[in-house]
Amino acid sequence: MSEKVIADFVARFSLDTFDSPEPAKGRIVLSQKRLVLATDGSKTTVPLSAIFDVNVGHVPAEMEAFFQDTITIAYRDGDRRRTAVVEAGSEEVSRFKTVLFKAQLSGTAARVKHPARVGGRVTDAPFRPAKLKIRPGAVEFAGDDPVTVELANVTYFQKEDRDGGSVLVVRHADQGQSVTSEFALESDRKLNLLGRYLRLEYSALAKEVEDVTTSEDEMEALVAIYSGARSGDLAGTLGVDSSRVTMLLNDLREKGLVDEGQKGLSLTAQGQLLVSDRIETVNT
Repeated sequence: MSEKVIADFVARFSLDTFDSPEPAKGRIVLSQKRLVLATDGSKTTVPLSAIFDVNVGHVPAEMEAFFQDTITIAYRDGDRRRTAVVEAGSEEVSRFKTVLFKAQLSGTAARVKHPARVGGRVTDAPFRPAKLKIRPGAVEFAGDDPVTVELANVTYFQKEDRDGGSVLVVRHADQGQSVTSEFALESDRKLNLLGRYLRLEYSALAKEVEDVTTSEDEMEALVAIYSGARSGDLAGTLGVDSSRVTMLLNDLREKGLVDEGQKGLSLTAQGQLLVSDRIETVNT
């Protein structure tokens, strides 16, 4: 393989071309052009341009008994649809998913309308050219006026058909407002993959916070931090004394909702998701 290899590991996998759905141990190699799945006795090469769907955790019914943590890759082989199911540790599956989507989508030509709506108000923003980049926890559309969508801030997304072609409509929190952006990619295949990536990332974040409960004071603190308040500002912003702020921040850190690094106090992805849900509720 002459092109740069971006993932290379050993795992169990099964192809629907196998005589049995029982997985075999083999080598998984991903480059920027193709995916290779090899055992001692066989090698299957899948061009990235043939992949039309990627899913995590979903396994075809006939293979469910054989797998645990999985990533399922659907691809076209001539006129036929094929699937490959790869099993590995949860962290390895997560890393492989990310690099696979990056290989598929980063650098893709796009058109962006941002913001298409602010709250319920339609804007007159035009579509403008951009290049898609997949980043940890975000998708970025680079161009003269770049747009970054933090996945924790997404509250709704849907593919819609328009006269000029399909677009992905994404509603997300941006600087304390609920805004809607529209994105079109160079092919429906890549637009579908971007939609799948958003769905997988959002579902993973939502699962992490579904059991987290916050008091009204804690939620007000999260909203204040999202809006730019620093540790020293919170007492005045919330109308409480400094000892109460210390208690609130300690509780929010324990719940994994805030972090204080080199750049100061900030929300984690889980904290951003909770705030995005609150903003969306207020704006509807």
